[in-house]
Amino acid sequence: MSYQPLFDITDDMLNKIVEITEIVTKLTLTQPQNFHLRKENRLRSIHSSLAIEANSLSLEQVTAIVNGKRVLGKPQEIREVQNAYQAYEQIFKLNPYQVTDLLQAHDYLMADLVKHSGGFRLGDVGIYDIAGNLVHMGARPQFVSHLVNELLEWGQSAVIPALIKSSVVHYELEKIHPFEDGNGRMGRLWQNLILAQDYPIFEYLPIETMIYEHQESYYKALSDNKSATRFINFMLDIIMETIKNSDITSDKIAIKQLSKPQTEFYHLIRDYLQKNESVTSAEAQILSGKSAATVRNYFAKLVSKNLLVAQGENKARKYFLAN
Repeated sequence: MSYQPLFDITDDMLNKIVEITEIVTKLTLTQPQNFHLRKENRLRSIHSSLAIEANSLSLEQVTAIVNGKRVLGKPQEIREVQNAYQAYEQIFKLNPYQVTDLLQAHDYLMADLVKHSGGFRLGDVGIYDIAGNLVHMGARPQFVSHLVNELLEWGQSAVIPALIKSSVVHYELEKIHPFEDGNGRMGRLWQNLILAQDYPIFEYLPIETMIYEHQESYYKALSDNKSATRFINFMLDIIMETIKNSDITSDKIAIKQLSKPQTEFYHLIRDYLQKNESVTSAEAQILSGKSAATVRNYFAKLVSKNLLVAQGENKARKYFLAN
C-alpha cells in the first residue's frame, strides 16, 4: 500500500492523548444512562455541523423538526436536518474503513439534496473558507475513488491512537473532497465514527459544537496543505474542550439531578473544599445556615451522586470533593 498521509506525532500530542484518554475512561466507567441528555447532545451536534455549512435553523428549530413538529424555514434546510438526524442514528452501525459504508452515510446525509448522493463527484470542486476564499482544490474526479480506497485502507491498518487516526482521516477526506457537496459534514461525522470504535462515549459528545465555536481556526487548520499535523493538534484541543465543557460529564449530569436547594448547597461546599481539604457536618451547618438534619440529607445525596466522598463515622465524618 503506497498511501501515507503526511503528519508528525509530537510529544505535545501524546500528552494531550493521555489526558483525554484518562478523562474518557473515567466517564465511560461512571456516566449514567441519561438518554435524554444523549439526545440533546446529538441535536447539538447536528445543529452545529449544519450551521458550519450555513444552515440558518436554530437549535430549537432543529429539535422541533426531529420531534416531528412543523417549522417555518427553507425546505432544503429542513431536509438537511432530517437527513442529518437519520445519518447520526445509523452511522455508528457502519464500518469506518469500508468505502461502501462511507457512500451509504453520504446518501443518508445528502438524499434529495444533491444529484449524486451516495456517490463520488464527477466534476472538479474547490474548498472555500468561511469568507468564501479558495483554500484548496479537491482531487481530480478520476482519482477520487482510488484515493478514498487507499485512505481507508491506511486507516484500517495504521497502528496509531484513534485520536490521531480520526483527525488524519478527517483532514484527508477534506483534501480529497470526494463528494459534490456534504464533504465537511462527512469529515466530521467520520471522525466521530472512528473515535466511537475505541471510545463509545464519542457517539454522544458534541464535538461539532466546539468546532462551530472555533470555526475560523478550523478552516485555518484545514488550509495547511503541507501536512495534517496542525489539524491534529487543533482537533485534540477541540476534543479536550468538548469533554471538559460537555454536560455528558458525570459531575454535570449529577448536578442536573439535584434540586435547587441541593445545588446551592453543593456549590457552597464545593467552593469551601477548593480552599480546604475537608468539611464536617458541623462546619457545613455554619456555612449554609441549614439544620443538622437537612445538612445530613444533603450530604447523603451528594455522596450518592459521587460529587462528594465521605470518610469516618458519626461526628468524626468528613467530606471531600470526589476526584
